[in-house]
Amino acid sequence: MVSPLAALGVSTPVLAAPMAGGPTTPALVTAAARANSLGFLAGGYRTAGALAEQIAEVRSDGARFGVNLFAPNPVQVDPEAFRRYARTIAPEARTYGIDILATGIVEDDDHWSDKIDLLLSDPVPVVSFTFAVPEAAVIAVLRAAGTLVVQTVTSAAEARLAAEAGVDVLAVQASAAGGHSGTLTPQHIPAPVPLPDLLSEVRQAVPLPLVAAGGVATPAEVTGALRAGAAAVMVGTVLLRADEAGTSRPHKAALADPARRRTVVTRAFTGRPARALRNDFTDRYTDLAPAGYPALHHLTSPMRKAAAAADDPERINLWAGTGYRHATAEPAGQILQRLASGL
Repeated sequence: MVSPLAALGVSTPVLAAPMAGGPTTPALVTAAARANSLGFLAGGYRTAGALAEQIAEVRSDGARFGVNLFAPNPVQVDPEAFRRYARTIAPEARTYGIDILATGIVEDDDHWSDKIDLLLSDPVPVVSFTFAVPEAAVIAVLRAAGTLVVQTVTSAAEARLAAEAGVDVLAVQASAAGGHSGTLTPQHIPAPVPLPDLLSEVRQAVPLPLVAAGGVATPAEVTGALRAGAAAVMVGTVLLRADEAGTSRPHKAALADPARRRTVVTRAFTGRPARALRNDFTDRYTDLAPAGYPALHHLTSPMRKAAAAADDPERINLWAGTGYRHATAEPAGQILQRLASGL
């Protein structure tokens, strides 16, 4: 196990990935800690106040944990392309009485400064970043506060940038991962490099400890990632059906549906590349969606929330990595321990 994480008391080298938008709950993070692993609260799409409440809840259980943030890396949307896309998908939203044509372009930073202030005023053991590498000064003050800093990267070039900025650990994410890619260049779809190959490329580029992520769903894949040079692995999709996960009911059902036979990388829901189970929305709009994050996220969010409440799996983002067939409905601790059983 990589020494920085070992110092936190982590002995199970299968970590619980942060899954923003609901799936990651304080209960899931606590369950990971009880399995001698480490879970990450998902700070994305939350205010600093809401994140502080979750931190307090996890701390009250005495659990070791980390926090993940979306570092600002907006993809400016072309206004005309945005309006054209809004008109195209408007009938989908009208199914739930939502008029998205009245939605303006929202370009925000997900409460970035407020969350950094929170994590400096009330430091946590580990902070991970995705979407962008924060300024070196931000990383330095977090480390000075006693926080281990982890950066998501999807290539050797990104790994070098993160190392230069002063991070402690790299989370190496392959394109097989479910949900948003952590790529620093979201205007482009990341190349489908197998995780072992990507780990090898990053190991040759930088000397930092590595956590492998993306498509890991079986004990054999855990063992393979560790043999390829990772000190630990991070899993998300296999936890989406866990008892403690806050995944929506239609999302959980879709993961178990044998008719769902493949995943696709799409910008249709958020304007940023993300891997999801194929559904009607991805079929119709993947080729039509412009790049534009977070503008498209805000555009489609009301429709997705309404669809989830109505148990409609065809108009929600069914985030899933390529190993989604291995997601099971059982306690998260059992899932993590089983994945580590081959070590």
